[in-house]
Amino acid sequence: MKKIFTTLLLLSSILFATSDSNKTWSTKPLEKVYTLDYDRNSTCIVRNFKVYKEPKWVGKIETRGGKTVYFSSPKSLFEFYHQPGKWFDVGVKSERDFSKIVVTDYETLKLINAETAFYVYGSKATSPAGDDLVALETKESAEAFSKKYNGKRIFAFDEVSDSLIRLLNGRI
Repeated sequence: MKKIFTTLLLLSSILFATSDSNKTWSTKPLEKVYTLDYDRNSTCIVRNFKVYKEPKWVGKIETRGGKTVYFSSPKSLFEFYHQPGKWFDVGVKSERDFSKIVVTDYETLKLINAETAFYVYGSKATSPAGDDLVALETKESAEAFSKKYNGKRIFAFDEVSDSLIRLLNGRI
């Protein structure tokens, strides 16, 4: 009887051990992968610049209607974001018409969610559009960048106002 019990115990422990070995347990959230599918002809809708020339500044907005709009910098992206009706040919009336907003992390060139990024204002870094906001993925990297390049302030996405964009454009 002891042999049968020991055999069953051994078989059940092997069975349970192998069934768990196929599972991967991770506490890390899945990372979204963003893409920029621009080519040499893709231009910034706001400034009419070719976006491929300065990849560390590129951003995009995808609309719920299936259109993709490229930007030569975060400043241009926010200008469009705050006043999408100004570019009526895109067919959006408000930010509710946007499905995905992506910017490039200035230092790593990684594509990141613009709504969770941090933006450095007043640094020495200038985009093709002049004074701009530098997009960075984390608050820590934004603070380090700001310190290194004399940034004046760090903003979260929802803190970047239309008036700040007008200030950067010299239209106070």
